[in-house]
Amino acid sequence: MEKTVVITGAGGVLCSCFAKFLAKQGYKIALLDLNKEALDVVENEICDNGGIAKSYQTNVLDKECLEKVHSQILKDFGKCSILINGAGGNNPKATTQKETFEQGDEDRDDIKTFFNLEKEGFDFVFSLNLMGTLLPTQVFAKDMIGKNGCSIINISSMNAFTPLTKIPAYSSAKAGVSNFTQWLAVHFAGENIRVNAIAPGFFVTNQNRNLLFDENGNPTERSNKILKATPMNRFGKPEELCGTLEWLIDENKSSFVTGVIVPIDGGFSAYSGV
Repeated sequence: MEKTVVITGAGGVLCSCFAKFLAKQGYKIALLDLNKEALDVVENEICDNGGIAKSYQTNVLDKECLEKVHSQILKDFGKCSILINGAGGNNPKATTQKETFEQGDEDRDDIKTFFNLEKEGFDFVFSLNLMGTLLPTQVFAKDMIGKNGCSIINISSMNAFTPLTKIPAYSSAKAGVSNFTQWLAVHFAGENIRVNAIAPGFFVTNQNRNLLFDENGNPTERSNKILKATPMNRFGKPEELCGTLEWLIDENKSSFVTGVIVPIDGGFSAYSGV
């Protein structure tokens, strides 16, 4: 396998799992993340197990930075054949404290409400998820022009289908990622560059761990609501995303699949609550 896979957000729980999985398949892995320390851990694990990987500290919201990283990857590994846009996340500044509005909240400044959400926080979350998908695609999709077997995988979310309470910026941005995935699929169809997205349900990551479990490791009230609405009654495991990832990037198995957003959610999207 000679193909180079570029993964943004590669220091995170889900995308590091993707990186390790694909390295075992024989792909060369370019690991991109702002957190160099986390990247180095992933790189070392892959290389210690006989894989090929290199980490590149990258700000996905800085196109000049992305261009410099791209140039280095071309020297190290060659052109990108598979791009996984995994950079993203939420921020407390774009999160309301309550799930629903209560009269009087409009005048409160002691808690985070819809009315005092900071534009700066909303902009950051929206940009990280949507622009953090756009800019790497602009840079690395150029490598795919005129080649066969190239694929772009975006990471959407179940929030794109049904927004969760408290996190309006993240939900809106992930809906944008899903829509952008479909737009890209049409735009690049003539070049045979397939563009699809994975929409994870509820997986425990470094970003959401404190929301899902208390300091003693017990599920929070929010966790209990999630599990009650998930027919399989558990959180997903990162490796449970890898089969879908493998299918979507394999031109022999999914050559006519483009523009789809695949939910992997334990039945969450199928359950009406009744």
